Amino acid sequence: MNHWSVDAEGMQERDPDAFAVWELENAVNFGIRDGKISAVALRKYWDRLDIDPHKKKFLALALSR
Repeated sequence: MNHWSVDAEGMQERDPDAFAVWELENAVNFGIRDGKISAVALRKYWDRLDIDPHKKKFLALALSR
């Protein structure tokens, strides 16, 4: 994934958890992603995600199944 304002490779090397959260937030909020969003990753970082409340509510419903 290419993003104009973030050094994604450097971020991934320095702090893999912060990179995963950043990547999930961009995937959910803006649709910026390569492939599908991982349900396992969403569950793992759920409390740290800063995403739209309506989208978060929908995802919570989808993940509960």
